[in-house]
Amino acid sequence: MQNTSSLISRRNFVLGSLAAPAILGGCTTVQERSALNTPQPVADPMPSPIDPELASRYEAFEDGGHFVPAVPIERMNPEYLRQRVPNPTGEAPGTVVVDTPKRFLYLVENDGSALRYGVGIGRDGFSWEGKGYIHWRQHWPRWKPPSEMIARQPELEKYSVANGGMDPGLLNPLGARALYIFQNRQDTLYRLHGNPEWQSIGKAVSSGCVRLLNHDIVDLYERVPFHAPIVVHQGPMTV
Repeated sequence: MQNTSSLISRRNFVLGSLAAPAILGGCTTVQERSALNTPQPVADPMPSPIDPELASRYEAFEDGGHFVPAVPIERMNPEYLRQRVPNPTGEAPGTVVVDTPKRFLYLVENDGSALRYGVGIGRDGFSWEGKGYIHWRQHWPRWKPPSEMIARQPELEKYSVANGGMDPGLLNPLGARALYIFQNRQDTLYRLHGNPEWQSIGKAVSSGCVRLLNHDIVDLYERVPFHAPIVVHQGPMTV
């Protein structure tokens, strides 16, 4: 297991070569009994040769006392892996853009490019669009299901606000990091968060907002400051 400094050094090298307290919310990622949309089974893409540099972006790492396993990227559609692309959004540098239909998240950079991350979109991820800002950023957040969800699933009462929520960790639905989106000083209940289920990236899932691989949400978290602007598109993204 690597120490933190070596992990940070490795992450800095990799990103350079690439061309570089949780609140109550409606955004949840625990599987509910009644799903709005049940994803259809999709066959894994055929394995292909793995670029060692790419593989290093998704290798196992330790963070905050938690061991995050490697992502089997050879089983993923490569378009959903973190990569630099020409900026397709028309937004200013520093803006986070979610293209819901195509299952991409972009972080616009200064040189006409953008970092693109693959995402999975849950039910709550289809509930809001527009312009907002990242008001809160949380490292290994606690998860506190809303009362409406507990009413449907009483067994989640042990994770309620009153009971302090679910401890941080790999089983926590919010993953390694969470970014909380506000608009006009109001919580939109829209979240960007981590997720250990690599199979869900690029798909519509039964619950949650916008989920990224834990490796990718850690990367995004380090790049996006408080009050960074965010634009969410539910329809086709036009420039």
